[in-house]
Amino acid sequence: MTLPRASRPFVEFPAILRAHGFAVAPDQTIDFLQSISLLGPRDIADIRRAALATLAIPRERQAEFDALFQAYFLGQALAAPIEDEDGDEGVEAFEPSSETIEIDQDEGEEEPGELATSAELLGRRQFAAIADPDALRDLARRAAKELPRRQSYRRFLDNRGTRIDLRRALRQALRRDGEVFDLPKTRRKTKQRRILLLIDVSGSMKDQSDVALRFAHALVQSADSVEVFSLGTRLTRITAPLRLKDADRALDGVGAAVADFDGGTRIGEALAAFLAVPRFAAYARGAATLVLSDGLERGSPEALITAVQRLSRVSWRLDWLSPLAADPLYEPRTEALSACLPFLDALVPGDRIEAMCTHVLSLARPA
Repeated sequence: MTLPRASRPFVEFPAILRAHGFAVAPDQTIDFLQSISLLGPRDIADIRRAALATLAIPRERQAEFDALFQAYFLGQALAAPIEDEDGDEGVEAFEPSSETIEIDQDEGEEEPGELATSAELLGRRQFAAIADPDALRDLARRAAKELPRRQSYRRFLDNRGTRIDLRRALRQALRRDGEVFDLPKTRRKTKQRRILLLIDVSGSMKDQSDVALRFAHALVQSADSVEVFSLGTRLTRITAPLRLKDADRALDGVGAAVADFDGGTRIGEALAAFLAVPRFAAYARGAATLVLSDGLERGSPEALITAVQRLSRVSWRLDWLSPLAADPLYEPRTEALSACLPFLDALVPGDRIEAMCTHVLSLARPA
C-alpha cells in the first residue's frame, strides 16, 4: 500500500525519533496522523503540539526532540539563547534562517585554560584586507589533484577494470552475430572527499581566527565539497558566505553571520550541538574533519571527550590543528585535549596559513 504524499512526512518523523532512541510505538504514529487530520494544522506549531501530545516525548528529552523536529520539518537551524536550571546558557546551533532549535548542554565548573572563558560576547568582526599569500595560490593550483579522494558508486570503461560489463558485452555480441572479441571491463570513478572545518573563534584564538577563516575561504573555493562551522559559545554554519569568490566580501559575510567572535570557549558543547543536529552530523560522515583550535576548553572535559570520540567514529580521519603545536616542545596540558589524543589521527601546527595548506594537501598521502 502506497502512502499519500501528504502523509509521508508524518510517518517518517516518528521513524526518525525511533532511530534516535525515542520509544514511539506504531499505534502512536497512527494517533499522530489522526491528530494532524483532526487539527487541520494552520502552522508548524500545531504539528509540534500534536507530536508532543501523541508521541509521549519525555520532558527531559524535549530539547533533543525539538532539535530533530526543526531539522526534519524546517531544514534550517538558528538558535535563540536558553537557560538551564542553574541559569547557565546552553550552546546554540546557528545558520542564517528564520527557524530556531535549542540544544541544552551543561557547562563545567572548572576552567582548564587560563585564557578560556564561558562568557558570551556578541559582536561583529571586521577583517583587514590583505593580499593572498603564495600558499593560498598554491593550494588553489594543487587542490584538484592532491586533496583526498574516495571511490564513487559510478563506474566507467577501463581495460584495467575489475568487473566485466555484461550488458555491454551482450550488446556487442548482438551487433556481431554472437561473436565477442573482448570483454569490456569497468572500474569505479573517484571523487574528492568532503572536508569539514570546525573553527574555534573564541577569545583565546583571537589572533588566529582571521588566518583560519582565510584558509577556510581558499579551501571552499578550491575543493569540490567543503563545510565550515565556527565554534565558540555558539555553533554557526558559515559555508554560504565563504562561497563568495572575493575573499574580503566573503569574510565580511562571515563577520555578519558569526555573533560570538572573541567570546567564550565551549568547544565540547559546540561539537555536541553539531552532532545533535542530524543534517549537520551527516557532513562529518566519511569526511576529512579538521578542528582548528588551541583546545583551551572552558566547558566540561567530558563533553569534549565524548564529542571527539563520536566525531572520530563517523569521520574518515580527524585532525586537530592547534597554533600551540607550532612549538616543538608543545604537549597538551588540558585534561580534555590530553584525553582526546587517542581519538585523533594527528595533532599538528595550525598557526600559519602555510602550515594549514601543507597539512590539508598531505591528507591523501600514506602516513
